[in-house]
Amino acid sequence: MMSAMALSTAFTKLFGVRHPIALAPMGGSAGGALAAAVSRGGGLGLLGGGYGDRDWLARELPIVAGGGRPWGVGFLSWAAGVSAVEQALEYGPGAVMLSFGDPGPFVERIRAAGAAVIVQVTDLEEARTAVDLGADVIVAQGGEGGGHGARHGRATLPFVPVVVDLAAPVPVLAAGGIADGRGVAAALALGAAGALIGTRFQATAEALVDPSIAEAIVRGRGEDTERSGVLDIARGARWQTTKYTARSLGHPYLDRWRGREAELAADSQARRDYQVDVARGDVPPLPVWAGEGVDLIDDLPPAADLVAALAAQADNALARAGRC
Repeated sequence: MMSAMALSTAFTKLFGVRHPIALAPMGGSAGGALAAAVSRGGGLGLLGGGYGDRDWLARELPIVAGGGRPWGVGFLSWAAGVSAVEQALEYGPGAVMLSFGDPGPFVERIRAAGAAVIVQVTDLEEARTAVDLGADVIVAQGGEGGGHGARHGRATLPFVPVVVDLAAPVPVLAAGGIADGRGVAAALALGAAGALIGTRFQATAEALVDPSIAEAIVRGRGEDTERSGVLDIARGARWQTTKYTARSLGHPYLDRWRGREAELAADSQARRDYQVDVARGDVPPLPVWAGEGVDLIDDLPPAADLVAALAAQADNALARAGRC
């Protein structure tokens, strides 16, 4: 395992963690073991509460809560009910992250429970709303990220410093296409207090993903990724695809329906065909969500070791930049 000096930021001080690295709360795949491992490695592990499935939360929350390190949980604002958030709060998370939708209905409950409020934003309107709501941390997500994000989002490099300036003194985490320590260093150079990392942590020993998905991520390349609403429409997901799309690796239904999202949405038989194809094994059971930084992923390490390695690489990158 590589070692690194602690990079102290407003984020690390707020949560009492060693490294300015947070696990993206990827729905389903960021389970209790992965979140606990990230926290054990010195970052902030965020459980992927997603839609707020009560049974899933009941299984995964005790795992991360029993780790003895700072941790949190994330939900989709438009999909998770207040009861799911309250269920998570019973376990004493240090933070609750809210993404995609109106975080307003949850903020006071989270704050009353003594947890920090983290709000992910994909544009400046959402960033202003997060500031007005008194978010303790804001995640500025660039369009390079895997999984869901803004259909017309901005790239991480220009978006993060604008949010940093708008939100000051609220700490900002950079997200989107960050898959190694150089990306963490770049986030800090942009004025962020840390980085929220998703795809890189999907390819770890503890991630709750099918082995075929982990293998696809290791083999994948950035140019293979595509942002689209097709796969959400095909599988009947309730995402507002006019505003939010998702970046994934290639998929047969992307090739079949690219540029024809409205036609697909109106074709119920095509959506039934998708389910049949999944059942037959003709297409993957789930899309392989992956960001543009997927080229940098070539192994499946333990997540705690990965946090330390990312931090060491970030420390080295900043030291080299300081010598220039």
